[in-house]
Amino acid sequence: MISTQRIIYCPNSLCTYPINPVNNSLCASCQTPLIHRYLWAIGASVAKIQPGEKVAERYEVIAPQIWLDTQPGKLPDMPEKIPHEIIPYLQLYQQRLHLPQVYGFVSSQTEAVGDILLLENVPVDEVGYLYPALTKAWQQATAVRQVYWLWQILQLWTPLSELGVASSLLKPDNLRVQGWCVRLLQLQQSGKPSLKHLGECWQPLVVTAKTKVSEGLQKIVQQMCSPLADLKTIAGELNALLLATAAELPLILKVAGATDKGSEGLMHNEDSCYPNSNDAIDDSLLPRVTIVCDGIGGHAGGEVASQLTVQSVKLQIRALLQEIAQQTEIITPDLLQQQLEASLRVVNNVICNCNNEQKRVGTQRMATTIVMAVQVPQCVQTLGGWKSENAHELYLVNVGDSRAYWITRDYCQLLTVDDDVTTREVRHARSIYRQALQHPDATALTQALGTKDGEFLSPFIQRFILDEDGILLLCSDGLGDNHLVEQSWRDYAAPVLTGKLSPEEAVSSWIKLANQKNGHDNVSVVLTHCRVSPDYLVPINHKKLQMETIEEKQVEIVPEEQLPHAEESESAKSSQVLLELDISAITPTSVSTQHWHKPLVVLLGGLLALLVGGTVGGLFAWWQLQPQTFQQMCKQFPLCPPRR
Repeated sequence: MISTQRIIYCPNSLCTYPINPVNNSLCASCQTPLIHRYLWAIGASVAKIQPGEKVAERYEVIAPQIWLDTQPGKLPDMPEKIPHEIIPYLQLYQQRLHLPQVYGFVSSQTEAVGDILLLENVPVDEVGYLYPALTKAWQQATAVRQVYWLWQILQLWTPLSELGVASSLLKPDNLRVQGWCVRLLQLQQSGKPSLKHLGECWQPLVVTAKTKVSEGLQKIVQQMCSPLADLKTIAGELNALLLATAAELPLILKVAGATDKGSEGLMHNEDSCYPNSNDAIDDSLLPRVTIVCDGIGGHAGGEVASQLTVQSVKLQIRALLQEIAQQTEIITPDLLQQQLEASLRVVNNVICNCNNEQKRVGTQRMATTIVMAVQVPQCVQTLGGWKSENAHELYLVNVGDSRAYWITRDYCQLLTVDDDVTTREVRHARSIYRQALQHPDATALTQALGTKDGEFLSPFIQRFILDEDGILLLCSDGLGDNHLVEQSWRDYAAPVLTGKLSPEEAVSSWIKLANQKNGHDNVSVVLTHCRVSPDYLVPINHKKLQMETIEEKQVEIVPEEQLPHAEESESAKSSQVLLELDISAITPTSVSTQHWHKPLVVLLGGLLALLVGGTVGGLFAWWQLQPQTFQQMCKQFPLCPPRR
């Protein structure tokens, strides 16, 4: 009797018996995790292919346009020349949290109907079902989430418009939602829609929006439909409504972090993270700031670079949060992103200058990756008329290949995009993702802190709103490699969300898993448990921000690629001022408050002065209070003052 059981092949090319039942999670022969990769099929002939059929002897049709690749370890067919119609997918690769990416093609048997395009990273769950359409989920969503979904769509409007695919945002069935996140099924090219078209598309949603936000949304839609519609003004008003709505939710954060050398064969730990077990629990930055750095340049370089980065960034973020706390008006996401980018440029130039002074070249230059999360507690007037001290904003910054994940009881989302050769080749439309992974230097870094002057640095900065219970996980590639987080999140994150496991225990367990399964690298894990459930509503004590004594910490190496040239920036000039300072001649001084409503150039200059003062003051305090540990670190740097 012929078996009709659905099968899937093990991706391990060395597996002796790779055939498995499709419901298996591990290969029965070699215990390799099986990959269930669901694809979205696009083409004139797709509608004629019925569920249950098999295409090209590998793709099983699960539902209309949803195909399962039963041989995920095998490369899909690729065109010799990249078709023009898929270029927007490639150039928008950094938006992969919201957009699908090209997987491959299936050649059509009939030239008249053309090839079939296959997309991966589509809004399909783990068993092959589409996530709900935004219009279907709308009425059950909270007021915060309704506004948040529209805000995400508006953020996608400009990049999609620039590539001629903004009409993708006007198709109700094309917009899917995975929890908080808006995701598109595919990109569509048709005409040049205006904000009026988008406003008209939103109108049916606004009519059925939650009462507390319906009036505000209606006014915004009216502006969008006006002949004088201004995107910046509309974005500002939508952001204000989003913050005012989110600020009514409670927010409790619990954080834990640790770094580990890894396997016995590794001599040093070039990772650094914040917090870790050595950090004071009353640190004023906790639990709002978390950092993971993975050093590059060996023990004498990467270890120093990652430690210096963590300590310097902490000083600058403390200064930034002090400034934010003094503001009476809402600070826009664009402006906050500029401040975070300026902070990284300052740190970058400190490391870069040390490389130049020590005449380090090529792979000898010390550098570090960074992934950092900053929960910004802006004071906001809520829709209920009372003042809230927290608008639930979270900013995520990354340079390099350290990663961030958002995990709930139902899903695990990779939030960051690696700065590596694969990403570069895809974004420049020179290669499809699966092709680029075959490049011999596919995982080589294209940027890191310290490799080039700050004017060449292009950090990826994203803004999120915390509107659900979840875990924000930051990790170095010691855990992130080989999809280990995606394979293990249910075992380690879900127990934290249900109260069965503490954040500290989860961090320890994840590090042990990384050492067992990867084991080739140092590993750092920082976990923030975010809770907005009303059941967890408790008073939060807001402590006054203060200077902290810097502690010594620990850190790895990766090749870099040439970065594009850019014009000299104001932040680069400010970085040079910091590099030329004589630390031994500086004493901590107070810095006058800047006003956020001043012109942007003045604001940036003022804040950078504050950051420079804070960094130098903190280094001076470290030198005075802990001279031995300061000198141990500082002997690597020609800029440091001699020990008295």
